Amino acid sequence: MTNNYSKYIIKNTATIRDALVALDQLSDAVLTLFVVDASSSFMLGTLTDGDIRRSLIKGYTLEDKVTSATNNKFLSIKTNSIDVEYIMFCKRKGIKLLPILDCENRIIKILDLKNRKSILPIDAVLMAGGKGERLRPLTEKVPKPLIKIGEKSIIDYNIDSLIDYGVENIYVTVNYLKEQLEEHFKEPKEGIQVKCVREPHFLGTMGSIKFVPSICNEIVLVMNSDLFTNVDYEDFYLHFIKNNADISVLSIPYSYNIPYGIFELDGRNIRGVKEKPTHNYYANGGIYLIKKSVLDLVPDNEQFDATDLINIAIEKKLNVIRFPLTGYWIDIGKHEDYNKAQELVKHIYG
Repeated sequence: MTNNYSKYIIKNTATIRDALVALDQLSDAVLTLFVVDASSSFMLGTLTDGDIRRSLIKGYTLEDKVTSATNNKFLSIKTNSIDVEYIMFCKRKGIKLLPILDCENRIIKILDLKNRKSILPIDAVLMAGGKGERLRPLTEKVPKPLIKIGEKSIIDYNIDSLIDYGVENIYVTVNYLKEQLEEHFKEPKEGIQVKCVREPHFLGTMGSIKFVPSICNEIVLVMNSDLFTNVDYEDFYLHFIKNNADISVLSIPYSYNIPYGIFELDGRNIRGVKEKPTHNYYANGGIYLIKKSVLDLVPDNEQFDATDLINIAIEKKLNVIRFPLTGYWIDIGKHEDYNKAQELVKHIYG
């Protein structure tokens, strides 16, 4: 989102000349102004250089008020009602900046649809407390999430991707060599402050979420921080909503080929032979979308894994679904995974 949006605002008392000066100062930013009422600040419309050209052709002058060129038919959304499908519609319409209005039609934020893949109304929690023992000696002095893949730390690929999908509330739970991660996220990234949460002791892949101080949205994305993937979080979210899920688990297609003919048996009797069969499965990808209310099932200050939460949710007849991945995914847990990711990043980023 664009929190510092004052450069895009112009009052209805300004002239067309003022608007041209304001548009010129936007430089390489989106060349759109939002016209607001000078007294009440509620939004009246939008203004582009195209709108100004059309007004001048109609006979208006540079000293006329901007309202003579304002487009009063504009798209917007109301606060606390972010609709991802509507945002997709706006992007298809070529909208690059989308204002969020309060109940009195005043601008409170502006969504940047030009530089974001989407705007998802979710929180994100990345688990980064593990020791990464299988990657030693790489992790003896550096926490696994901060190991470099190409030019960036593993965790930064995930953080950057979440920001690219418009996620603003991002937490990282830390434990092993936590001071390094806290220092790493000391400064905001693209205006987003990633917040570190200390895990008092090792609590598994889900237990530390109970120490996150506040969850703002009704849906939470929880993921391992050591994944290298290009999952489409917008598709993941929309699939979750469409299926009214309580938990959705990113699933990784996995095939196992048996290089022999396999008997189909009835006791000692052979009923058939399958020649070199292939078994197809879906494996847990370590990324979950979860309703905020479901997190109440996680016990306080106890070791608790994501699989524990899934099993309890199933026992309680909650709607637990899978979301099949169509892109790449590497769990950087072993040296061969690390080397594979290093090769892959060369192909992706050169």
